[in-house]
Amino acid sequence: MPSERFGKRNPSRSPGCARRRPWVAAALLATLWGAPGASGPPFGDDGWKKASPGYPWSFPRDHWAHHSYRNEWWYFTGHLRSAGERKARFGYQFTIFRIGASPRPVDLDSNWSTRSMIMGHAAISDLEEGRHYFSELVFRAAPFLAAFGAPPDPLIAWSRGPAGTSQRWELHWNGQGFDLRAVDSLQGLEMELSTTALKPLVFQGPGGYSRKSASGQGASLYYSMTRLETSGRLRLGGREFEVEGMSWMDKEFSSNVLEEHQAGWDWFSLQLDDGRELMLFELRDRQGKVDFGSATLVSESGECAYLSRGDWELEVARRWKSPETGALYPVEWNLELPRQGLRLQLRTLLDNQENRSRIIPSLFYWEGALELLDETGRRLGQGYAELTGYGDGSRPPI
Repeated sequence: MPSERFGKRNPSRSPGCARRRPWVAAALLATLWGAPGASGPPFGDDGWKKASPGYPWSFPRDHWAHHSYRNEWWYFTGHLRSAGERKARFGYQFTIFRIGASPRPVDLDSNWSTRSMIMGHAAISDLEEGRHYFSELVFRAAPFLAAFGAPPDPLIAWSRGPAGTSQRWELHWNGQGFDLRAVDSLQGLEMELSTTALKPLVFQGPGGYSRKSASGQGASLYYSMTRLETSGRLRLGGREFEVEGMSWMDKEFSSNVLEEHQAGWDWFSLQLDDGRELMLFELRDRQGKVDFGSATLVSESGECAYLSRGDWELEVARRWKSPETGALYPVEWNLELPRQGLRLQLRTLLDNQENRSRIIPSLFYWEGALELLDETGRRLGQGYAELTGYGDGSRPPI
């Protein structure tokens, strides 16, 4: 458990007091959804570095922040089980977004100048009780509020907690995986988890260059840790659970992820019981038509096979309508990869796993735990799905 680490505090990074202001959300929206990156590597006209082939990866250094790119995120999802009297099952999500405010250091003689903002999302799905909990925060990377670390410091990022919370949100590299913590005292949500990689990291796309459009103008630099052994504790509504299970980690950074005509995506991380993993995404245009897709099938030994849109068939089998936002999300699918002889039913373990921002009204999306079944209903594995761009006015969280 990482509790000993999380108990330590650097006085220069201690939480302080700050009031949320209406302009924070407006500034964040402008930064998140500014004009797409200009064509022509390696920099756009706005000064941000673009994702392009041939990036010189170096680990563990690349687990930390890349400030010359506009957007970056560290993304964890997983399935957990409790070991106590109540045999509970949970799905969880923990995401730290770095949102660039300036591609270069700000030339101001002030400790409050900043190049970045931090947005954090944390969610727990109590799959036995049928409840979904979601927490969020947005802060400037500035003294007493939030910061991104640099190696060799194991701290990758931290932020003060949401309103009413004294504990920080933190993400650390522990040498074999990641330690993470998120707390929201007002909502009674807390997660403190430690992960260890059971397989080598994999690049999503050749050399870690992940195209997001047919033209190649949309792309990211993208890698994953597809099997992270996970243990720790969760706290929900005053009840505490010692948990263990399996997680998936994604890391992406880019300044040109989506093109102007693209409105959202369906993304899946699937862990099969036979030792394989599958990452698959489909991007949609503003008319809801699939615009581009990509997938990576990881063998039991860690070898990657990169697949294009014609290598699979994904059919929606059932949809669920959010009573809060009116968004109509797919929640069950039939997936077939004919060349691999793989046929899966993807079925949600809880319909209402919608994350709804209280800070940014147009930010809502579905992030949920799935089970994988064959045609007879026999379990084949588990996974997670992220569905963005559904519902009137919805925008992706990048």
